[in-house]
Amino acid sequence: MDINFELYKVFYHVAKGLSFSEAAEGLFISQSAVSQAIRTLERKMDCRLFIRSTKQVKLTPEGEILFKHVEQAFNFLKAGERSINDLHSLKKGEVRIGASDTICKSFLLPYFRQFNHLYPNIKIHITTRTSPSCLQLLKNGSIHMAVVNIPDYDLDKNIKTEKLKDLQDVFIAGQSFAHLKDKPLRLKDLEQYPLLLLEKNTTTRGFFEAFTKKNGVSINPEIELDSVDLLIELAKIGLGISFVIRDYIEKELTSGEVFILNLQEKIPQRSLGVVTNSNIPLPAAAQKFIELFHHC
Repeated sequence: MDINFELYKVFYHVAKGLSFSEAAEGLFISQSAVSQAIRTLERKMDCRLFIRSTKQVKLTPEGEILFKHVEQAFNFLKAGERSINDLHSLKKGEVRIGASDTICKSFLLPYFRQFNHLYPNIKIHITTRTSPSCLQLLKNGSIHMAVVNIPDYDLDKNIKTEKLKDLQDVFIAGQSFAHLKDKPLRLKDLEQYPLLLLEKNTTTRGFFEAFTKKNGVSINPEIELDSVDLLIELAKIGLGISFVIRDYIEKELTSGEVFILNLQEKIPQRSLGVVTNSNIPLPAAAQKFIELFHHC
C-alpha cells in the first residue's frame, strides 16, 4: 500500500486533537485541505477513520489502531530530530524520564539536582507511572529512559537494561502489631492478618504474587493502593501489614514507627535499573544523565 507520508501527517494532527480546524491551523493549510487528505487516506485504506458530527470528532476502532502506530512513528522521528539538534551541544535540549513517584522521591532526586546543576539549560521532563507503564512509554518512544523495578519476566529484545542497585522487599507493621515484633513467622501465618499491597498493575505486586505462589500461600489483601507512601502510612497507624522495599522505610525504622517482621521464608532480592530502547537513538542529554549513575 503506497500512501504519501503527508496524509499520515494530517491524520496524526487531526487524531491527536480530535479537531479538523486545529489540525488545519497547526499545519498552516485550509480545513478543506485537511478534509480532503483524510478522505484520500480513508479511500486508500478502505475504511473510515473518523466519525464526524456537528459537535465532536471521534476515532473509529480502525482509526484508533492506526493512531497508535502513527503516534509511535512520529515520536521516533521527533527523537531523531532532537538527537541531531543536541549532538554537538548541551546548551539546550531535554531529557525525558519515566519512573514511579516512589522511585523519583527515594532514588532519583539527587540525580535530578546534580543534572540540573551541571546542565541548567536542559529541561528534565518527568513522567510518573508504574514500572510496567513506563516500559510501555519507552517502547512507544514517548520517553528516553525509564528507571524501574526490573520485572522477573523477559523484556522486549530491544529494551536494554542496566542494573543500578539491589532491592530487598520486607513485610512491615506498626506498633499496633507489636506482639509480632521479633516473633518467627511463616508466610502462611500472614493469612490471618490484614495485608496492604500495591495494585495489580505494578511490578512489586507481580513479584509478591509470584513469591507467595511459589511458597504455596494465597493471601488476599485487605487494601490495595497505588502509592508506596500510603502503604507505609497505613502500616504506621495500624491498619495492617505492608509489603514494601526496605530502602523506602529507613526513616520509619529509625524512629520506631514500624518494624520488619521476622519472616522465616527468604524473600529474593530484585533490582532497580535504568532501561532504554535500542531502536531509538539516545540524545546526548539522556546519555549524560545516565552517566551520572556511574559517577555520583
